[in-house]
Order: sequence, then structure tokens, then C-alpha cells
Amino acid sequence: MHLVLSERTRGLIGAAELRRMRPSAYLVNTSRAAIVDQRALARALREGWIAGAAVDVFETEPLPEGDEYRSLPNLLATPHLGYVSRRNYRGYFEQTVEDIECFLAGEPVRRLG
Repeated sequence: MHLVLSERTRGLIGAAELRRMRPSAYLVNTSRAAIVDQRALARALREGWIAGAAVDVFETEPLPEGDEYRSLPNLLATPHLGYVSRRNYRGYFEQTVEDIECFLAGEPVRRLG
């Protein structure tokens, strides 16, 4: 699921939602950092509300040197590269070339708005 960050989705998962998860649950966030309350997630991991988390997005990127997320043993943190795959790169670069060719031909595609 791909979520766009908005006022409706910011803080969508906070302390209350994390407390409702089973202690054996794992949270995975590769969408937008602010969808999950970062402080609540750190607390949930420290206090064992959930078993662990895997995150690929952070409110500050790159993740600052002294950030608590760097020391949580039950957190798998990747540097915003969860989307990287041969298939994604092929599609991205093929569309980029197509965009440029169409623009130069005066027939732009994938217009915003």
C-alpha cells in the first residue's frame, strides 16, 4: 500500500495503535516516516509493546548519528532503499527516457495536474 502523507495520515499509528498490537507483532514502514509517531514507536520497541519493527523511512534522512533508532536491538533500519529492485529501476529509467523523448517531440506524457 502506498500512502501519501497528508494531515489525515500524519500520526496514523501512534501509541494507542501500537499498544493494541500483539507483543509478537512486527511493524513495517516503507511508506512515509510521519505516518508512524516516531517517539511512540521507539517507546513501543524499548518497552516491548511489540516484538520489533522494520523501517526504511525516517523524519530526518539520513538518520542522525546519535538517533535512538540506531541503538534499538529490535529495529531493522534501512537507508530509504526498500524500493530498490531491478524491476523498479528498469521501469523508472525506461519511463524517464520516454518522458524526455516525448517532451522533446512536443508531446509530454505523465503531466502533473
